[in-house]
Amino acid sequence: MTRKEALDDPQIASTAWGRFRRIMGWMALGGMLCVAAALAFLYWWTGMLPIHMAIATILGVWLTFMLGTGLMALAFLSHGTGHDEQVMDRLKDEVPLDD
Repeated sequence: MTRKEALDDPQIASTAWGRFRRIMGWMALGGMLCVAAALAFLYWWTGMLPIHMAIATILGVWLTFMLGTGLMALAFLSHGTGHDEQVMDRLKDEVPLDD
C-alpha cells in the first residue's frame, strides 16, 4: 500500500486548508484597510463620493485584493504541501534539451 502524499493525506490537507483559511481571514482585514485608504484618498481628492462610486470602489478594491491574495495563498499551499512534486511532466522526453 502506498502512502498518501500532499493534499491526499487528510491530516496534511486539514492543516494546510486551516492555514489557508487563517491567512485569508487576516488578508480580508488587510483588504478592508486598503478599501478604507482608497475611500479616504478619493474623499480627500474629490470630496463627497456618490453612493455608486463608493460601492464600486469598495467592491473593486476589496475583490482585487482578495483575488491576488487567494491566488498567491493557493500557490504557497500547493508548494508547501508537496502537491507540486506530484505533477508528472508527460512532455519531458519529447522536448529536446539542446538549444
